[in-house]
Amino acid sequence: MIKIAENTIKRLIVYKKELNRLKAEGKKFIYSHVLAALSGSQPHLVRRDLMAVGYSGSPAHGYSVKELESSISDFLCSSRQVKVILIGIGNLGRAIIDYCHKQNPKIAISSAFDIDPNKINKEYHGVYCFHIDTARNYVIENEIKVAIITVPDSEAQTIATALSDAGIRGILNFTPGRLRVPENVYVENADMMLYLEKVIYFVQNV
Repeated sequence: MIKIAENTIKRLIVYKKELNRLKAEGKKFIYSHVLAALSGSQPHLVRRDLMAVGYSGSPAHGYSVKELESSISDFLCSSRQVKVILIGIGNLGRAIIDYCHKQNPKIAISSAFDIDPNKINKEYHGVYCFHIDTARNYVIENEIKVAIITVPDSEAQTIATALSDAGIRGILNFTPGRLRVPENVYVENADMMLYLEKVIYFVQNV
């Protein structure tokens, strides 16, 4: 399997988002320079990225919006549906469940886990919440590979270790701390304060 650079994957995700929007607007075809402008990329990068996907357009019409979106979607997520678990069912956790359900039908948050007795054994946007102590067995029995963590920072490392031991291979971490996991576990840190401070910096310095 050819290794694809992380930046390429990030750009493909942005392309897919823009193509979804264009498809909803009824757009049929798009040229690489237009997709580049919409996604904040460069035309040569768009063409190179789409070569990695294995999709090519025509000189006359450019790329088919519907076919290109489908090709990128299949490239990024080849499975029919990927099951993901959510650890922590607070306000952020519930918002993530709702967002994922609306954005990508291939990604399904199958279950949530929490320690709060007021949240356990309840459904949130159709996702059932179990006690955190059952997460390890659930991951093993259902062969879950991806988890989202939205717990307090003090609990994140313990949970990440237990999930990694159970077979989780990808973690989206919404806690501010950096997780220590085995090399075969991919972690994406979504530190919202980092991005907010970055925005504020540029607002103050433009």
